[in-house]
Amino acid sequence: MVAEDERRVPAAVVFDALGLDYEKAFASSGAHRASLRWLLERLAPGSRVLDVGCGTGRPTAAALADAGHRVLGVDVSPVMVELAARQVPGAEFRRADIRELPLEDGSFDAACAYFSLLQMDRAEQEAVVGRLARAVRPGGFAVLATVPVDIEGAEGLFMGQPVRVTSFGADAFKDVAVRAGLAVLAQEHAEFAPAHPEAVPEPHLFLHCRRPARLPLVFLKPLGPRGPRRRG
Repeated sequence: MVAEDERRVPAAVVFDALGLDYEKAFASSGAHRASLRWLLERLAPGSRVLDVGCGTGRPTAAALADAGHRVLGVDVSPVMVELAARQVPGAEFRRADIRELPLEDGSFDAACAYFSLLQMDRAEQEAVVGRLARAVRPGGFAVLATVPVDIEGAEGLFMGQPVRVTSFGADAFKDVAVRAGLAVLAQEHAEFAPAHPEAVPEPHLFLHCRRPARLPLVFLKPLGPRGPRRRG
């Protein structure tokens, strides 16, 4: 018989085991909080935001919910979802795999994926970024964060837990966002040392993106001999 852990999403096994230790290890990330401020400064009141790989709900879902936004956090780890629901009662949390979760086009004002793609292969990461880009309304925002190193299927330990990690270099990850139809407005690089005895310093990349707005039809004149022209 196949062991229960072997039937589950690998990331769920890892983060079930880490629980609150993950939050404690990364709580002091100033770059993450700066990224959240960037997003909060641009959201309209009461925006609907998708938090992919929500973990314990802090800091991302907590910061967004405290600012009055409607947050849906999703994570494959039932332990993380339970912790998030307890710590951030002002947000909604769901145990789900973002690769399979139904997402209606343009149904969110913003989407965040902070370091939640690293245990997917490259094709899956590209597909998920594309899904998030479509789930954000035209003119809405997406924030993507990763460890920008060029590795594929690398096995190692993360805070004492065995993991298989795939990632893109910085330029290649930016290309993933652009191919998904996102405009990269800003990118921030940082190095962070998690507060855990078995963690090592790692580079972080934050991409702050926007889904381009469609051109309203009201600004177009009917076709003439020279084609469409803007009014005024």
